[in-house]
Amino acid sequence: MKKLLPALVSLLFIQVAVAQNPETQQVTGQKGNAKISGKVIDVDSNQPVEFATVALNDPTTGKPVNGTVCDDKGEFTINKVAEGSYNVQVSFIGYETQTINGVSVDKHGDVNLGIVKLGTGTKVLKEVVIEGQKDLVEERVDRTIYNAENDQTTKGGDATDVLKRVPMLSVDMDGNVTLRGSQNILVLVNNKPSTIMASSVADALKQIPADQIKTVEVITSPSAKYDAEGSGGIINIVTKKNTLQGATLNVDAGVGTRGSNLGLNGNLRTGKMGFSLGGWGRSMYNINGRFENAQLTTDPASSNQTLNLQQADTRSHGLFGNYNLGWDYDINKYNTLTASVRIGARNNISYQDGLYTQMLTNDALTSSNLRNVKTNDLNNSVDASLTYTHLYEKPQKEFSLMALYSKNNRNNDFNNTTLEANGVSAPSGYKNLNDSYNDEMTLQADFQTPIGKNQMLEMGAKDIIRHAYSDYSYFSDPEGDGNYVLVDSVRLTNNLNYNQNIASGYLSYTLTLPKGYSFKAGSRYEYTTIDAYTRTEDNIDIPSYGVLVPSVNVSKKLGKGGMIKASYNRRIQRPSIRFLNPNIQSSNQINISQGNPELDPEYTNNYELGYNTFIKGVSLNLTSFVRNTTGSIQQVRVPLENGGILTTYQNIGTENAYGLSLFANVNLGKLSLNGGSDMYYTVLDNNIGSRNEGFVISGRMFGNYNLGKGWGIQAFGFARGRQIQLQGTQGGFGMYSLGVRKEIFDKKGSIGFGAENFLTSEFRIKSKLETDYIQQNSLNVMRNMSFRVTFSFRIGKMSVEQRPSRRRSISNDDLKEGGDGGGGGMEGGQGGGGQGGQQRGGQGGGNRPATGTQGSGAASGAAAAGAAAATLPGADANAVVNAEGTWNYTVDSPQGGGGDVMIKKDNGTYTGIITNKRFNRETPLSSVSVSGNELTFQYTTTGQGGNEMVVKVRSIIKDNEFAGEMTVGSFGTFPIKATRAK
Repeated sequence: MKKLLPALVSLLFIQVAVAQNPETQQVTGQKGNAKISGKVIDVDSNQPVEFATVALNDPTTGKPVNGTVCDDKGEFTINKVAEGSYNVQVSFIGYETQTINGVSVDKHGDVNLGIVKLGTGTKVLKEVVIEGQKDLVEERVDRTIYNAENDQTTKGGDATDVLKRVPMLSVDMDGNVTLRGSQNILVLVNNKPSTIMASSVADALKQIPADQIKTVEVITSPSAKYDAEGSGGIINIVTKKNTLQGATLNVDAGVGTRGSNLGLNGNLRTGKMGFSLGGWGRSMYNINGRFENAQLTTDPASSNQTLNLQQADTRSHGLFGNYNLGWDYDINKYNTLTASVRIGARNNISYQDGLYTQMLTNDALTSSNLRNVKTNDLNNSVDASLTYTHLYEKPQKEFSLMALYSKNNRNNDFNNTTLEANGVSAPSGYKNLNDSYNDEMTLQADFQTPIGKNQMLEMGAKDIIRHAYSDYSYFSDPEGDGNYVLVDSVRLTNNLNYNQNIASGYLSYTLTLPKGYSFKAGSRYEYTTIDAYTRTEDNIDIPSYGVLVPSVNVSKKLGKGGMIKASYNRRIQRPSIRFLNPNIQSSNQINISQGNPELDPEYTNNYELGYNTFIKGVSLNLTSFVRNTTGSIQQVRVPLENGGILTTYQNIGTENAYGLSLFANVNLGKLSLNGGSDMYYTVLDNNIGSRNEGFVISGRMFGNYNLGKGWGIQAFGFARGRQIQLQGTQGGFGMYSLGVRKEIFDKKGSIGFGAENFLTSEFRIKSKLETDYIQQNSLNVMRNMSFRVTFSFRIGKMSVEQRPSRRRSISNDDLKEGGDGGGGGMEGGQGGGGQGGQQRGGQGGGNRPATGTQGSGAASGAAAAGAAAATLPGADANAVVNAEGTWNYTVDSPQGGGGDVMIKKDNGTYTGIITNKRFNRETPLSSVSVSGNELTFQYTTTGQGGNEMVVKVRSIIKDNEFAGEMTVGSFGTFPIKATRAK
């Protein structure tokens, strides 16, 4: 019960936040010049008790004359206290109230009560489950957080479908992800790396079900705590999990015209130990399309021109699975262990049917052939991690030691068979077998300690031992009879062993100043050694190298939840196995690709300036950025003798980008609209004659409408403009979806219907390549109109508890097109919360849940001292006023609580609706009364557990404004003011 009660407090604050999100209160009685201060902590854990109520009571009457609420560090100050004797009462739901009697205050003397300890009481409270809803997009100092759990249009999809909705991210039709135009991003799952990202981020994302994603964090300005990898930034995908008591089983299923899915997820927690077991599978089918390709190459020596014309129908199908087991154990209040094992599998088969090729040399037809191509892309992966965390008596001081093992096995094979064409039979064939794997062993130690009340020092060390291996062979069947023989060629049959070790250390310092200023600076040093060889080459000469990467983040909190921030960081991007693998991919004989094991890393300087604010119910975020990259890893194409093109990778000269991102969130009653656009100008230059530049623009729009009675409808649209490449452009495309959902069985389940691209039978994407010797125009057609039905149901019940420890997790922020990076979104710019949530106060992995969370989320009961005055100042019973209209109101709160109140008068009777801008919830007013110039109204909020709380407002109207007070149940009274909308 000691763990249950504090968690119920957290739930109650959501109700307060829904009521208008006030955080502090001071009810003044007598005025003076003295102040009373102190700090409130938990008697068992010595952790601060956030938002505990401190009341200053008159010893004679026992009534409060002044009071306040503790901040997130448990500290409080009551100002303007008159001379006299008082009883100080400290309380917080779930704790026994402490009263300090006979506190004497001199005329000019200040009183410091020191440490006040609260212990949990024995009173059992009825379970409270309060339902709120976070904004779809939230801003933090160093990241943007997309609350994917609020988006039902992705149900039945995978992580790729979710990332299409996230601001600043762009996803192409193949699932490749870019951040502000850069593919050099690091991808984490629950703050942990995975080797599946090293081979292909696009393929790895298909293994993560959209239904299990809680948030997506886009970290554009990583601190020194994160690995230096990822020149574009870090994406952290946080999946749903809980720290509850009891047992549950969730079933999610869907079936559609192009895919089906089935997921089972269970949780069990008893006492100090918890388990989670999950499994998810998805099948994809009817993925059809076609492509056309025309490429003209010129022989630099002879000037002969070869024109190759191609066309084929395409189709694919696949099976994807993801299975995980988690375990955590609280040894005691200072020591915890967590462990997890994740197994993933992917089976994707694709075909090019009737691949018809015509080759013309100097306008004369010289050959033609008809082929079928089948590609098998199969892989499986395992990730296992173990974390030990030690807490100290001193709040926010902790040490953690983490280990991770991760391995990904992949077979990427193809078979190319020649068919009869133009009446001429030419049976033959060839195939390529490529068996590869990537494994990693990582050890990491982190230590953090506060310095005084407003500083934090973080330091740590890390070592990554990585081994990548690729074994590839070519076989030919010249007679077409199915008897394949090995091609004895070093170029076609060989292997690559690539061993890499990265040792690193970091130091980071954070300073929080008055008036909302925050400063964080740090530096990280990494030293990389590489040992690479093949079957025929004992040593590929790749020198060792070290890099120092500094970072600086500065922010200023503004009124009503606004913020302005600026940052600089330097990043490094090492090539992954995708870019290194020398295996020749020639499933299409005139378009061949090959990796380059001698690639160097690329280096990037990032500059960012951001601003976000709330304007009359509209949340706006504007970010400008500059990215300068040297040694950028890019595709380079060269002509081949047969008129084909070889694509490989090189460190080109420079790649610069200059851009803006704009995102807006608008709440209009039951309708919520979110949308934005990313635009940047990019310049690529290899410094030896090749240069390309231009604008790249993308945008997205998301809409959500609450139909009532458990019905909801959501719509999504996304468009991406053409992409600029060193030697050409890739065409843009758009997509859209619509979803309807109905909650059933008392919100234990839901059934829904979704449609994607239902007005368009196919998408056409045109790409263009131009160099001195190559001209290529290609067209890809995707037929992805789809419809699906989804169903989910939850069995069992969990009760809340407060976990005593702060969680940590390991992260490898590593490798171009694969890797990981970091932690939970911290308001104060600190890294690494193990749950990836939004911890208050800027410290990693806090032991209390975040403010304003979904469902049974967390915060505190912001109770206040004092009762409302019997008569409001300025009340005039004989005045005549007009109360009708829409009033834009705000509550005196650091978080800028507010919204709209719409009041109507019909036949002398007033009615109304109140809407909170932060949670997009409409609530009817149960009574509206106008007496003279005094306006009063009230409404009731109800949680899922049936618990009700009455919110009352009393105010004085003057022309087009009113001002007064809001009383939130028994938890406090707060100033409110409003202006009538014109």
